[in-house]
Amino acid sequence: MRILIAEDEKDLNRILTSRLEGEHYSVDACFNGQEAVEYLESAEYDAVILDIMMPVMDGLTVLKKMRRKGDSTPVLLLTAKDSVSDRVSGLDAGANDYLVKPFAFEELLARIRVLLRKPAEAPKSCYQVGDLEVHLDTHQVRRGGKDIKLSGKEFALLRYMVQNEGIVLSRDRLEEHLWNFDYAGGSNVIDVYIRYLRKKIDEGHDTKLIHTVRGAGYVLRTD
Repeated sequence: MRILIAEDEKDLNRILTSRLEGEHYSVDACFNGQEAVEYLESAEYDAVILDIMMPVMDGLTVLKKMRRKGDSTPVLLLTAKDSVSDRVSGLDAGANDYLVKPFAFEELLARIRVLLRKPAEAPKSCYQVGDLEVHLDTHQVRRGGKDIKLSGKEFALLRYMVQNEGIVLSRDRLEEHLWNFDYAGGSNVIDVYIRYLRKKIDEGHDTKLIHTVRGAGYVLRTD
């Protein structure tokens, strides 16, 4: 999952970026609203964290620009202000959630998980495809009751695929959601990680879960 953080407090920006990357999210970070707009025009994100009070362009203006363009990416607003009018202004502008500084990182993580759910989806921390279990909160992965150890990037790839079960995902889409703009890997990086996952998830099982759709990409499904 790929997240954009726009926060002008450099220490907080750095901490949030580091902690979210530690949770296996791909993160792009910037320090003002104009930079945020430029990032949003250049890539597709699963969620955006916007500080309201930023130089050049404030977070509410960025949010309004997004919604006017039809961009429905979930947005979490960060602010030091805690008045009802500020919260109402943010929600009226199209924000999905609102978090007042200072906040606990665990609460931010919980709110991000909510943002990333599909609208009609019930709260869910465990996804199951066949006999494969993927626990988002503990990062535990099991197949046939046996634990599977994954690296951070392997887990991030599997998480994105299991949350899009049955949907064919192109290499470009997978790469865009798993790496930020600083990534300079090879063009076959998704193929490499798919091989890693197949070895750990499918090897030794009659029913294969990770399938190649020629000319289109990869899909996680039971048939």
